[in-house]
Amino acid sequence: MKPFELEFITIGQILAPWSTKGKLKVEVVTDFPQRFTPSSKVYINRQPMTIDSTEWHKRTVIIKLNTVDSIEAAQSLQGQPIEIHHSQVHPLPEGQYYHFQIIGLEVWTTGGELLGNVTDILAADSNDNYVVRGAKGEILIPAIDDVVKSIDLNKGHIVIEPIEGLLNLNQKAAK
Repeated sequence: MKPFELEFITIGQILAPWSTKGKLKVEVVTDFPQRFTPSSKVYINRQPMTIDSTEWHKRTVIIKLNTVDSIEAAQSLQGQPIEIHHSQVHPLPEGQYYHFQIIGLEVWTTGGELLGNVTDILAADSNDNYVVRGAKGEILIPAIDDVVKSIDLNKGHIVIEPIEGLLNLNQKAAK
């Protein structure tokens, strides 16, 4: 299975019970916080549930699920991811990708050299950086137009044009 064909995608992490009535404090890990609105369908342990109510507290959300009615039930879910089915993913504009679609892709140079696979993405204000592991070790590839020439999810690869100094690994600086 290719990384972008994940059946379920994590949108939150249950931090702790909140009150004695089964509410849950959740860390939001999606760019679409509206996924946590009442009547939204989510999955915990691949079991479908519906959000009955939502309260926002700083960077977390307090949710009440239709199937969780006690503090004991809420405690049993602590640490669990909250997921959505892949069919619920919002389409992105052309040329934009979810991180889960990029992780695992092969990275090739325009010259036909396989550099390895994307293992992680480091997000930054200016641009993301793809962590690529392969025969040359770990390489950071800036996700900018000057470097990333194409992303083909169907073929499972990224083609890059290395900029000066990008692939100069294990070379000592000249004195």
